[in-house]
Amino acid sequence: MLTQIINGIIHTPSGWLKGGSIVISDNKILEVFNCELPIIGAKIIDAKGMYITPGGVEIHCHGGGGRDFMEGTEDAFRTAVEAHMQHGTTSIFPTLSSSSIPMIKAAAHTTEKLMVEENSPILGLHLEGHYFNMKMAGGQIPEYIKDPDPNEYIPLLEETSCIKRWDAAPELPGAEAFGKYITQKGILASVGHTQAEYEDIEAAWEAGYSHATHFYNAMPGFHKKNEYKYEGTVESIYLIDDMTVEVVADGIHVPPTILKLVYKIKGVEKTALITDALACAASDSQVAFDPRVIIEDGVCKLADRSALAGSIATMDRLIKTMTLKAGIPLYDVIRMISETPSKIMNVYNRKGSLQRGKDADILIIDKNYEVRGVIAMGKTIKSFV
Repeated sequence: MLTQIINGIIHTPSGWLKGGSIVISDNKILEVFNCELPIIGAKIIDAKGMYITPGGVEIHCHGGGGRDFMEGTEDAFRTAVEAHMQHGTTSIFPTLSSSSIPMIKAAAHTTEKLMVEENSPILGLHLEGHYFNMKMAGGQIPEYIKDPDPNEYIPLLEETSCIKRWDAAPELPGAEAFGKYITQKGILASVGHTQAEYEDIEAAWEAGYSHATHFYNAMPGFHKKNEYKYEGTVESIYLIDDMTVEVVADGIHVPPTILKLVYKIKGVEKTALITDALACAASDSQVAFDPRVIIEDGVCKLADRSALAGSIATMDRLIKTMTLKAGIPLYDVIRMISETPSKIMNVYNRKGSLQRGKDADILIIDKNYEVRGVIAMGKTIKSFV
């Protein structure tokens, strides 16, 4: 069956296209045309002058709809993913906070089962931990945090193929060998929950760490030790030109001024937007999976208010924060929720742009930057009205 989307402003790799149309055949983009001539027999969707963009690729999300991926169950995964898809996420890498090996294995089993379903939005599993610096644990569960252990990660990665990203603090003993091992297996190594300084980041880069987890959060910036000044993890990552970053663009984890700074320094090609959402996102529930977490001021915090613990954001909130609060052009914002994360996770051959042969993952966004329609793999998730 053919579907044709007309009368919109289309986001293409070469810029905005007015007066064009997109034709979908089943779950793929058949073509992006520079004319709106209706195709006989096609179902027509009139975008009514709104923006037509690629769908959001979420590379760091812990849950939603009242469920957390740490639960490891099929029901929890489906509920959380479906909740985020209503808000503009069309593909996702479910994320686990620091967990035990049995918890990781349960989530990996569920991920592998759901990944092979036809038109699945789940692209792989992301492990945020548990090889972190305890002093920068933040909202992570401290009982699970430890140094990288090859007796854990090697057997785990031999029995599962769904883990696509794993985060660690590069200054820990064994972190260099860990980074080399996982990157050799095609897994993205990311720097996170760390006190690393420039020498650590430089060594991490050489060991294969190419990405920074929730940039600016759970990592130090410029600081003093006695009378002398030192670069922090933040400045060190800026100095590695090709290292990519992700930012929690809810306007709270990182203030809009700093979101704009990341955009100016790292640029669209090196910056992905993430929600870092917990179970209470896209949900009426005010309860997080972790009993230590409270919701206050539109964000998740540890109850003692010592650290942020995740967000309640959804993809549509990222778009509005970046455009309305950080003043970044919508064209670039869309690239940071689609193209850049797709490239970081090596799925740009399928996702991240509106081009012939790619998956039909499409958003319709109005002039107030509200997500009005969602299509994932050619299926209408949120009807455009």
